[in-house]
Amino acid sequence: MPLANRPIYLDNHATTPVDPRVLAAMRPWWEENFANPHSVEHALGRAAEEAVEAAREQIAALIGAEAREIVLTSGATEANNLAIKGAARFAASQGDARRKIVTLVTEHKCVLESVRDLASEGFEPVILPVGRDGLVDLDRLREALDERTLLVSIMAVNNEIGVIQPLGAIGRMVKEAGALFHVDAAQGAGRIPLDVNALGIDLLSLSAHKIYGPKGIGALYVRRRPRARLAPLFSGGGQERGLRSGTLAAPLVVGFGEAARYAKEEMVADNARIAGLRFRFAVRLGVAVPDLRFNGHYDARVAGNLNLTFPGGVSAQAIMEGAPGLCISTGSACSSAEIEPSYVLRALGLSDADARSTLRIGIGRFTSPAEVDQAADMLAAAWSRASSQTPVRDPLQAE
Repeated sequence: MPLANRPIYLDNHATTPVDPRVLAAMRPWWEENFANPHSVEHALGRAAEEAVEAAREQIAALIGAEAREIVLTSGATEANNLAIKGAARFAASQGDARRKIVTLVTEHKCVLESVRDLASEGFEPVILPVGRDGLVDLDRLREALDERTLLVSIMAVNNEIGVIQPLGAIGRMVKEAGALFHVDAAQGAGRIPLDVNALGIDLLSLSAHKIYGPKGIGALYVRRRPRARLAPLFSGGGQERGLRSGTLAAPLVVGFGEAARYAKEEMVADNARIAGLRFRFAVRLGVAVPDLRFNGHYDARVAGNLNLTFPGGVSAQAIMEGAPGLCISTGSACSSAEIEPSYVLRALGLSDADARSTLRIGIGRFTSPAEVDQAADMLAAAWSRASSQTPVRDPLQAE
């Protein structure tokens, strides 16, 4: 059984546990000072406001931005919607002739759906393919960019296969085209170095619960010089520079700030340890499961990610059912209710059968060596049991 009779958690791309240090920093803002940070007429409100602004500085520091460029949101999904729809609608309101919005087929659902939604408003979605390694084809991107391009939205790190896109090269191309560059960095922040100025990023989305912070809080970086202009998604009291009205949850913001601070300070050490655990896990599982296949570029990926296709036609669902003491997944948590194989894996050229035999492993800050050893053994045993019960599929049979 898993250590201490608790499931082994290897789903750190879906969410990360709240770091105990983050939880401790949040607690006083639930119990001792529960004031509205916008109630600056009294002492408690001003103290809450100061805590929010201090956290905003910590979040900005993680990506090399200024605090006043950080717009707090409910999470990365809202931030992505605000960046893409907000940029498009503001441009349209100003009579801007640019209508093309470029993204990748492997982007998060909220990005793809935001881009597609704008087609009904007269914008032109351009959704580019990726290579079998999951990386953007820079030549295809260059061909797609012209004087009609308004916005390019490409994620830093893919949430399923963990590959890291070449943001610097992309940013230079986007700037040459005179377009805005948006990056969904929910999976990249705290895992790879990010500097919005060095990378030429105009808009960048963040999520606290991907960096050992609380759920329900995120942010959008909005460049000030030259200024990226957005139309707000909804109306209200005009908080967050008029871009995101609503009362801020001070405890969540404080937690986000602390999580960002630790992510920046401990990134190098975390990555080194996690990469070692990934190698240990991959070797142990690979010995036990011949012909195990790794999806996505092996080197250009974040330290804790493995996307694995199991051989023999064994479904990922059967493997997970055979290892109930493991918390792992088949792909994006936002698409977990869907029966269809992962669209990300399909984009890499995997067949539906192989996509259904694929699991995502996410190793994190609190994963131990004993846990990765035990997890590898449990997966190997589950695969072995399931493969002995799986009928051999005719390779000529249509899927």
